[in-house]
Formats: sequence, structure tokens, C-alpha cells
Amino acid sequence: MAGARQETWAEPATADREIVISRVIDAPRELVFEAFTEVRHLSRWWGPEGFTTTTRSFEFRVGGVWDFVMHGPDGTDYSEWITWTEIVPPERIALLHGESRDDPNAFESVLAFAPDGAGTRIVMRTVFLTKQLRDEAVEKYHAIEGGQQTLSSLAAYVTEIVRKGAEG
Repeated sequence: MAGARQETWAEPATADREIVISRVIDAPRELVFEAFTEVRHLSRWWGPEGFTTTTRSFEFRVGGVWDFVMHGPDGTDYSEWITWTEIVPPERIALLHGESRDDPNAFESVLAFAPDGAGTRIVMRTVFLTKQLRDEAVEKYHAIEGGQQTLSSLAAYVTEIVRKGAEG
């Protein structure tokens, strides 16, 4: 074929620094998005299995901050800090997440919410500053399992809201 071009698909330049977690949730996109945007929802489902969350302050707007503590099942407290860098309802949220406002190792996450039949596909893409920070998050903090458990908690939470709404 004269003039045919071969398409090549390269991995993104950040592939070795990323964690990507995806899940389909049996709830409308607007509800799944809302569960990320209101502290009354977040405090009910945020975090891996066995963790609870206490919010110190919360302002959902670009430049706003969520300052919170995650309480581990072993009694360890983890100070966390998120600032919202982009909000496109109900499609996308981008954020910077660290232990504090000046955390030099803070990472970026982008959450995409897409319709998937009657449900919602959420894709959480997290990019770390270095491959070493990504590997440490995976090995020491079990970031992949923790992310999957967090999305499972979200799914259970919004599915319960949908079920209760259908009942009453």
C-alpha cells in the first residue's frame, strides 16, 4: 500500500510513575460524582477497608482544600491533604494529594467518570513524581489494593443510596 502509515501506540511518558485503577459502579454518574464532592458522603466511604476518616476542613472548588485524618485499623493516624486542581461536573476531578500543603512528594490524581450502561465507569489515574515514590506507595502502603478497596467502598455506598431511593 503506497503511502500507508503504520500507527504506533507508545506508553505515556509517565507510565512507570502511574497507578491506574478502574471500576464500574451500578449507579448514575451524577450520584457517583456527588459522592466525591460532598464531605457528608466522603466521610462515609473514603479509604481502604478498616479505615475511617475525620475531616478537619473541606471546600470543594478549584483551589479548595480537604484536610483530613485517616484512622487505620491498627490505630495509626495518617494526616492527609488534598487540593482540587480541576473540577468538570460530572466528568472529571483532578487533585493534588499529600500529607500536608507543603509535602514535596505529593502526587496528582485524575478521576474520570463516564457513563457505562446504567452505571458509571470510574477511572482513577495517579501520577507520582518519581518511579521510586510510585514503587514505595505500591510496596509499603499497598496503594493498588487500597485504591481498589476505596472504589469498592464507594460502590457499596452509592449502590445503597440507589437501593434506598428505589424503596422509598
